[in-house]
Amino acid sequence: MRVLLIGSGGREHALAIGLVADPDVEQLIAAPGNPGIAQIAELREVTATDPASVAALAVETGADLVVIGPEAPLVAGVADAVRAEGIACFGPSGPAAQLEGSKTFAKDVMSAAGVPTARAFTCSTPEEAAAALDEFGPTYVVKDDGLAAGKGVVVTDDRSAALAHATECGRVVIEEYLDGPEVSLFVVTDGEAALPLMPAQDFKRVGDDDAGPNTGGMGAYTPLPWAPDGLVEQVMAEVVHPTLAEMRKRGTPFAGLLYVGLAITGKGPRVIEFNARFGDPETQVVLAMLTTPLAGLLRAAATGELAAHPPLTWRDGSAVTVVVASEGYPEAPRTGGVLTGAERPGVIHAGTARRADGALVSSGGRVVCATATGTDLAAARDAAYALVSGIDLAGSHHRSDIALAAAERRVHV
Repeated sequence: MRVLLIGSGGREHALAIGLVADPDVEQLIAAPGNPGIAQIAELREVTATDPASVAALAVETGADLVVIGPEAPLVAGVADAVRAEGIACFGPSGPAAQLEGSKTFAKDVMSAAGVPTARAFTCSTPEEAAAALDEFGPTYVVKDDGLAAGKGVVVTDDRSAALAHATECGRVVIEEYLDGPEVSLFVVTDGEAALPLMPAQDFKRVGDDDAGPNTGGMGAYTPLPWAPDGLVEQVMAEVVHPTLAEMRKRGTPFAGLLYVGLAITGKGPRVIEFNARFGDPETQVVLAMLTTPLAGLLRAAATGELAAHPPLTWRDGSAVTVVVASEGYPEAPRTGGVLTGAERPGVIHAGTARRADGALVSSGGRVVCATATGTDLAAARDAAYALVSGIDLAGSHHRSDIALAAAERRVHV
């Protein structure tokens, strides 16, 4: 099987590692890729959000399967263009990707499907936003209605900061705050059949003990020793299958990766958000635990054959990933810093580039993800932080408490 992977971040590097490990994959081509992906795949240039360009590259390379990593190409309709060429593509259509592309659309689908989620208002003016903030009171949750690369959400007790974010975004969804630990659940689906992956938890705040602003994610771990029994089955029954049924009813079936972001409240799981693709950095730990061949799984979803796919298999133990971020991230990340110690197994590249002289340099806010497995969370943490200790980037920072509370059994529902 010849596979074309679209994207250039940490999620795509993790996917690339999983795809080349599949014995049915003869060749992996990544566009545009990154220096980490270049170690295991052929890189090609493409504008990932240009449907015609991606479809042409898929034809040119003779791809049997196209896997689209990021959300922006999906919302732009890249998967539709690839499928129009008769090539199997893992990723939802442009209309179906609106589950991530518009928070308002997602809330409307959840309401119609009876999915448990937070009450919310869509606001387009400062006056509407102020009224919604006063309706809910603190803690305030304000979400950019459109795509914001994981940085469009403000959660704060400061009303003025919440209103300022709403005003800056223009159109926002303001919703009630959901208390309780968060869970990320990835679900592979062909629009009808659906297979859940191992649930994970990520860390959005930049600093230890959840201090500082929201980021795209500073680390993650799986599995969740504190998760209630039957959680995945409950979410599949109450959230995933009703949502897929509603999308079919609307004539826009969702086939690809449905990311369900949950808060485990005292009243049970509540949906925080949907995404239309693998989440970053949770992908790094979930795929590190998956032993089922990845390309075959994604191809089954892309071709409507998921119901016949064998049950998923997983390795024993746990996985932890720790993000090493550049100086100034998330407000004003510094790029161009020389990076050493990052070209080792387990170090997944998220924002790196190769300088003309061959040096590896930072090219984004989240630079690399140190990812490791172990017999339990404590062992996986030790191994991940051992990788971090060998990475050198001037001014870089990382959280020191990824998975610590879970390893010490301090997370409770």
